[in-house]
Amino acid sequence: MAVLLETTLGDIVVDLFTEERPKSDLNFLKLCKIKYYNYCLIHNVQRDFIMQTGDPTGTGRGGESIYSKLYGDQARYFEMEKLPRIKHKKKGTVSMVNNGSGQHGSQFLITCGENLDYLDGVHTVFGEVSEGMDILTKINETFVDKDFVPFQDIRINHTVILDDPFDDPPDLPVPDRSPEPTREQLDSGRIGADEVIDDTEGKAAEELEERLKEKEAKTQAILLEMVGDLPDADMKPPENVLFVCKLNPVTTDEDLEIIFSRFGHIKSCEIIRDWKSGDSLCYAFIEFEKQEDCEKAYFKMDNVLIDDRRIHVDFSQSVAKIKWKGKGGKYTKEDFKAYENDLEKRSKLTLKEPAKPKQDSKYDLLLDEEEEDRGHSEKKHKEKQQQQHHHWEDDSRKSKKHKESDSRRDRRRSRSRSRSHSRDREHKHKPHSKHGRDKGHSYRERSRSRSPRRSRDKDRSRHR
Repeated sequence: MAVLLETTLGDIVVDLFTEERPKSDLNFLKLCKIKYYNYCLIHNVQRDFIMQTGDPTGTGRGGESIYSKLYGDQARYFEMEKLPRIKHKKKGTVSMVNNGSGQHGSQFLITCGENLDYLDGVHTVFGEVSEGMDILTKINETFVDKDFVPFQDIRINHTVILDDPFDDPPDLPVPDRSPEPTREQLDSGRIGADEVIDDTEGKAAEELEERLKEKEAKTQAILLEMVGDLPDADMKPPENVLFVCKLNPVTTDEDLEIIFSRFGHIKSCEIIRDWKSGDSLCYAFIEFEKQEDCEKAYFKMDNVLIDDRRIHVDFSQSVAKIKWKGKGGKYTKEDFKAYENDLEKRSKLTLKEPAKPKQDSKYDLLLDEEEEDRGHSEKKHKEKQQQQHHHWEDDSRKSKKHKESDSRRDRRRSRSRSRSHSRDREHKHKPHSKHGRDKGHSYRERSRSRSPRRSRDKDRSRHR
């Protein structure tokens, strides 16, 4: 139960699952027997997915089952076989293509990848590739267009039935020999299957090398366009600009312009310098007003001695000064510089906004714009510190005076208390007769000890 498919790239042998899929295998075997698949195009190749064929029209919209040959147009399609369920697990699985209504005609596909489970239940598996996996790999790697149609024709030239367990139904139109292909079948508008594609045929080695360099340059230009460094891959540098290198660091723009001005009027002469130190990088760009003058300078000035250095002159390959549509708009080099300056200003503004730190104000982050205000703020801060220091000294003096006055009062009170205690002791040791007078005297002493200021005022009033 096998069929041999002879393609333009090689032979493929398909083993059939006649017990699991009798209806589909009968359809496939009898279509092969009547030479229905001869000269059918492989019209759909999706890499690592599927290859599809079986349509005599080559469009993917034609084809009919063997039952239409036996029973008419009403049997153009037949119902798909769902049981037993066979999955698209292996590479080389052969399935009948669903026409969108759960029915099959003549088109079939062969998987070019593994574990394509999303095809299960949609397309009916009826066989697998047992030989010719290398041919299947070649078909998988062929070049296709946006509709997955190969650029070069890949066809089934012939089908050979190796084993057929089914009897031929009556009235089956079996041809005596393979029919010749029609003109419509062969005219696909693509590169012929037997046509050899060789770009290098009849060309010299120098020409081939030049073409290879052009392809490499084109590839590099496309990459630069993709990253945004070039406006267009086909853009060319200006033809009136010279590139001069190997200059002496002491050579100036004016010297170089005077030397090259004998060939024609110079629009600009610029020695490229380091942006930080201003030192010469020993190469320059010279723009002439006319292209002819630029060519003269190129032929005459190469390897000329200038300031004890042999310079090298070539045509410029730079497009840095060309105005072009950059990433999102029409930008020039000056626009990019302005954009960078704007970003710097924004960053400075954002640095002014953050919350105030807890540490001293002298640690605040200040920018170049604030250098003038910095002195004033520091002076004000120092004045505030001095004022606080003076206030602190005054407070300390006052607190000292207050403490001294409190200590004096305490001393006086302690002295008066000690005196009163001593008088009380003396009063106890005196005779009883003088008790009344002593009592008044002691009362006076106590009052004096208790309020020395009042006693002094009374004494003063008596003397007056």
